[in-house]
Amino acid sequence: MKFTKKSIALLACAFAAMLVMSGCGKTQIGYIDGDRIMKEAPQITSLVEEGNQKITEAQDQATKDLNEKKGTMSDEDFQKAQQDAQRKIAGINQSYSIQLKQKLDQALADVAKEKKLDAIVDNQQMQKVVVEGGIDVTDEAIQKLQ
Repeated sequence: MKFTKKSIALLACAFAAMLVMSGCGKTQIGYIDGDRIMKEAPQITSLVEEGNQKITEAQDQATKDLNEKKGTMSDEDFQKAQQDAQRKIAGINQSYSIQLKQKLDQALADVAKEKKLDAIVDNQQMQKVVVEGGIDVTDEAIQKLQ
């Protein structure tokens, strides 16, 4: 699922905005390595694999159905059938993306509460959000997603 990293990035932006708005006082920031979580957290990897499998199955079925119907449909009806198949696949993708975000959000909320953190951001290798300081909670997040 392509936009799982986008979901993590959006989450990081939301937490960063919350951090900026909080203003005064000492703020405790945690950070995660989103790529490691995507690769190492069992709940995440199994959900991604399941989602990819369902999408592949839906694509295969749609291709089969469309090939069978191609000769019996008008071009307009065939295009509508293609669009319906694409919507179905997009719906499956969206459903699994939402589940993924919910699992990750819950795990990060639990870690933030336990560690008394004000924010957790995704500290991507290519775009560092936390340059100095902060607490790496990647391992804790992966543990929550066992």
